[in-house]
Amino acid sequence: MAFSPGRLETLLSDNSVWGLLLANLVTIVMAVMQDWSLLLVMWVYWCQSVIIGLFNFWRMMTLKRFSTKGVSSSSGPVLPTQKTKREMSWFFLIHYGMFHGVYLIFLFSGVFGEQPPYFSLGPMLMVLLFFINHAWSFFSNRKREADAVPNIGTLMFLPYARILPMHLTLVFGGMFISGRLWLVFFLLLKTLADLIAHAVEHTLRRKQIAEPVQRIS
Repeated sequence: MAFSPGRLETLLSDNSVWGLLLANLVTIVMAVMQDWSLLLVMWVYWCQSVIIGLFNFWRMMTLKRFSTKGVSSSSGPVLPTQKTKREMSWFFLIHYGMFHGVYLIFLFSGVFGEQPPYFSLGPMLMVLLFFINHAWSFFSNRKREADAVPNIGTLMFLPYARILPMHLTLVFGGMFISGRLWLVFFLLLKTLADLIAHAVEHTLRRKQIAEPVQRIS
């Protein structure tokens, strides 16, 4: 997706972008200073992904109006009703939760080596920093996107499109990491993937100021 000067200016004026960049850079510094293992880094970003999913679920559940264009079921087109909103929101939460549940089993299984101190102060501070950033992004961007009429099917898909690139970067990067320099390199790639996904996600949301859609009933 190409960014025009206007879109780039909007992106750079978004404080949540700078907060996201800061959270990632602080994580990299902590990982280097405390000599984190790849598992510990993956744990922090797993927590970030869960936070993204929970805020997306909240956003879906609190929609006042939305589009169901292109969304259908076995019985035909799906209408923008309260029932649709609840069913699709919970379906997302369950599916997203199962995906992360399997991921969590692998993290704690010992398959990848000795278990690091997941709940030590450093990693938990980074998780808190990501939570603060995504909470700020949620509330500030909800005001910016107040006139948008989001497609609820798109809202279900966006978190996966956002987290998969950063996690694939870490997983495949782990196959080649053999020292601190490589760890920093792949964490920087993850940060880039995170920022690009954030920008694309909010650009798509702001473009969804479409035809008038009735309030859900």
